[in-house]
Amino acid sequence: MKKWKLKHRILFLAMFPVLVITILLASVIMISGVSGIDDALKARGMVIARQLAPASEYGAFSGNREILQTLAQSVMKEEDVKAVIIADARNKILAVSGKPSQLTAGSTDAADSGHIIAGDRDGLIFGAPIYQSQIELDDFGLFDRTARIKGEKKKLGRVFVEMSTASTQRQKNRFIALSTAIGLLGLAGAFLLALRMSRDVTSPLFRLLDAVTRMTQGKLDTRVTADSGGELEALENGFNLMAMKLQSAHDTMQERIDAATSLLTHQASHDTLTGLVNRREFEARLQRALTRTHEAGIEHALCYMDLDQFKIVNDTCGHVAGDELLRQLTLLMHDRVRDRDTLARLGGDEFGLLLESCQLDAARKIAEQLREMVADFRFIWHDKVFSVGISIGLVPINHPMMTLADIMSAADTACYAAKDGGRNRVQVYEADNDALIQRQGEMQWVTRINEALEENRFLLYCQKIMPQQSVEDEEIHEVLLRIAERDGNIIAPMAFIPAAERYNLMPAIDRWVIKAAFGALRRLIGLGTPKSFIIKLSSASLGDPALLDFIRQQLSSPAILPQHVCFEITETSALIKLSETIRLITELKITGCRFSLGDFGSGMSSFTYLKNLPVDYIKIDGTFVRDLLHDQVDYTIIESIRNIAQAMGLKTIAGFVESEAIMTKLQFMGIHYVQGDWVGRPHPLDEL
Repeated sequence: MKKWKLKHRILFLAMFPVLVITILLASVIMISGVSGIDDALKARGMVIARQLAPASEYGAFSGNREILQTLAQSVMKEEDVKAVIIADARNKILAVSGKPSQLTAGSTDAADSGHIIAGDRDGLIFGAPIYQSQIELDDFGLFDRTARIKGEKKKLGRVFVEMSTASTQRQKNRFIALSTAIGLLGLAGAFLLALRMSRDVTSPLFRLLDAVTRMTQGKLDTRVTADSGGELEALENGFNLMAMKLQSAHDTMQERIDAATSLLTHQASHDTLTGLVNRREFEARLQRALTRTHEAGIEHALCYMDLDQFKIVNDTCGHVAGDELLRQLTLLMHDRVRDRDTLARLGGDEFGLLLESCQLDAARKIAEQLREMVADFRFIWHDKVFSVGISIGLVPINHPMMTLADIMSAADTACYAAKDGGRNRVQVYEADNDALIQRQGEMQWVTRINEALEENRFLLYCQKIMPQQSVEDEEIHEVLLRIAERDGNIIAPMAFIPAAERYNLMPAIDRWVIKAAFGALRRLIGLGTPKSFIIKLSSASLGDPALLDFIRQQLSSPAILPQHVCFEITETSALIKLSETIRLITELKITGCRFSLGDFGSGMSSFTYLKNLPVDYIKIDGTFVRDLLHDQVDYTIIESIRNIAQAMGLKTIAGFVESEAIMTKLQFMGIHYVQGDWVGRPHPLDEL
């Protein structure tokens, strides 16, 4: 709507409510009218059936079929009656009239209750029981004349009446057509009225627009004629008044500009939520402190702080509660730092604290005080109370060769080490700490992964997944990932995947894999040798809202056959993002893609959540396959998974098949596919 002309916007605003109201009213009228027509037919059918039943009593009692046939034929004269059947108590048909399409004398329970017993788009069937009337006989004086012998109420048979819905359908069609025509006429009238009104509104507005244009060109003496009436005339008068005051306010404009510039300067260096220094300003101050260390040997300290359990507050109570928690913690922490120190919000729930002219021991005490203060703090939101902690990475700034990047990297590493060490603790950075060295190694992988993406040095390998239950099952290849180093070495995925997952690089890697695998699939289809690929998706990608559109774009190539594509998600990833995973699977299965649930059995709720995941394959966790021949528990687990998969119509895949004996055992157990070094080792996908 932003690109629409004003006239079109006014027409839209005038017509949209009318359109919605017309549709709603027409819908209500049509639904109620159609329902009334249907109810009338049902009521008439019930009346006919219930009237025919007592009329058939004598014929059913005496077995006189001619009387019953005459009754059945007389009922056929009623409008919309399509067929009539009269049956005895044993469901033997005594009389039939018309051409029953679906009528049966076997629906005894519904017929005895006197309700509709069947129906479809062509007709409705009504049934009613035939009872023998109650008879009272006097004993004619043989006994006490007040004594009577009462006959029991006896069921003689049943009647079935089939009513045609053709007539009512025509009535409904006419009613719907009439309602639609009336609605369209009303919309047309409303449109003509709205068109006239829009002209009356837009003409004065166009004059105002022309006047505003002249004002922007510096012609401050511009005025408009105020004669439009109503609110538009008030707007014209207001414009003229504004133009007169604009000239007088011109002299004070520079002062206001200076004030606004000062405000923008403050906003550029401060966080709008907490009022603290932002990351850019914090790094500038840190760089100045580092310069003083280089020049005068002054020691400082940096605290990199990350809140623990902050995501729980956000997910439970929403971002408004999370923002309020950050504001309250900011006030608490600000009271505990010195005036010369700098407290900053670095982003999200991460804070930085620059302790100037502060040695390590004093900095550690301040960090511990902050940690204890946050741990003791209780955040109350409505009826909920939350405890949060804070993990702090502390870095002494005392080496003249340290750079800003070195300090921030060391602080980030120490903070993550504090989280890995149990959270809510202070971790001092030490260059010879093995855990910190490992963390820095992971951070170095971030650079290597990004370079591999930019230089297209990722490689696709594949491993065969062989069917072993049916010749109709196709051979599948699982797509695997490698990195080719500049020196030619091939890096296995477990060397870099943990770092990629920790630093949120998996979505970019997954997209590269999908695009490259689809390219290989197109080449194979072009060569006339199509293969089916299993492509793994990480948990980070499952939470990416743009992933579905990306995959659809890749599938849009006419050379791609979706039935050759199977995406694998691990059980753990699926449970973390269950709703997103179900939506992704559902949408892509519509296109023809398939899904596999990997590492099945490794989670705590496998069978519970499996019912909600519409996958096609289950890949049994390899830890159960390795010792299958020697561990009865592993055998029982695999057998249970096989039974569940069979009941749900899913096919099973067993990985880590490292011997012929394991493969034979799995085939005997009914596992559909096997994968492992015995079946085939991973090799470059191009070799296909």
